[in-house]
Amino acid sequence: MGCVYLRGKKYWIKYYNHGKTVMESARTDKKSEAERLLKLREGQVQEHKFPGLQVDRTRFSDLAKGLVLDYQINGKKSLWRAEINVRHLKDFFGDCKATEITTNKIKEFITTKQAAAMSNASINRMLATLKRMFNLALQPTPPLVANKPFIPMLKERNTRTGFYSYEEYAILLDKLPEHLKGPFVMAYFTGMRREEILGLTWDRVNLFDKTITLDAGTTKNDEARLLFLTGELLDMIKGRQRCMDGLYVFHFNGERIRDFRKAWKTAFKDAGIPVKLFHDLRRTAVRNMVRAGIPERVAMKISGHKTRAVFDRYNIVNEDDLRTGAEKLARLYENQKELSSVAGDGYNLVTISGKRANSKG
Repeated sequence: MGCVYLRGKKYWIKYYNHGKTVMESARTDKKSEAERLLKLREGQVQEHKFPGLQVDRTRFSDLAKGLVLDYQINGKKSLWRAEINVRHLKDFFGDCKATEITTNKIKEFITTKQAAAMSNASINRMLATLKRMFNLALQPTPPLVANKPFIPMLKERNTRTGFYSYEEYAILLDKLPEHLKGPFVMAYFTGMRREEILGLTWDRVNLFDKTITLDAGTTKNDEARLLFLTGELLDMIKGRQRCMDGLYVFHFNGERIRDFRKAWKTAFKDAGIPVKLFHDLRRTAVRNMVRAGIPERVAMKISGHKTRAVFDRYNIVNEDDLRTGAEKLARLYENQKELSSVAGDGYNLVTISGKRANSKG
């Protein structure tokens, strides 16, 4: 049996777990609270649900360290983004104990970020990082935390829906500087991600077979992809000049292209078109593939979408699509009306001729 005893000004409890003596501070000067904690611990031991004392010592820094280590071990390319989210979380939670990160505390974090005019999408990414921290902390033996608090997610109303019309594509292609034309064409026709395009090297291009092979590990979802080059896209790749080291397909004076925001905005200004995101080209490619009648499973393989839910978000229905659908529906009704009219005339003729035939008969 366990017991409660006074040690200095604070009460401690003593109990047994698998035959081993455990002594734990109750952190109180009230004997009744210490006895309540003792009963809780003895119940957890009996039901084999005792989490160990580590859970009371785990701090936010321990959770963050586990997250970063997991990203490094698995070679995740989004480590930099996770580290940004961790910094935002640390600004609010500091190095508090994991047991102090409750649902109410998380809601306070949300309201603080909302007061700072941060979007729901950005806050959700931080909450997802916090949720991942707790999931990782539950995996070790013994676990670093006893449980994961409920983490509410916000409704996102700022889903991007930008896309390019072919007219905008043609105008911008003429206005963009030479080193950005290739990435622009590649993104418009294939839906490849920005980093996949800028990191594309010549060893992945086979002009004889007219293919581009993206190896596993070089793509965001770590899945290999095979792209076939045709038409304007093939002509653009053939026209590329290799730089001195012959490494990158798209380069600026032999160096890999990195930040091109200034040149990007200038091209839009010269074209007289509101500035759009480079990522909108990915949405455009998905929409165009679906419009062209390409099976959605094939379109997903081309664009590199792993899940159907994300692909559906990119398969945008715009005003032109809605207008086209309404026009098709109207034509269907007109055709049905004409067929109904023809069928009715035919029925009348048959009936009349039948009456005549009967009268004659």
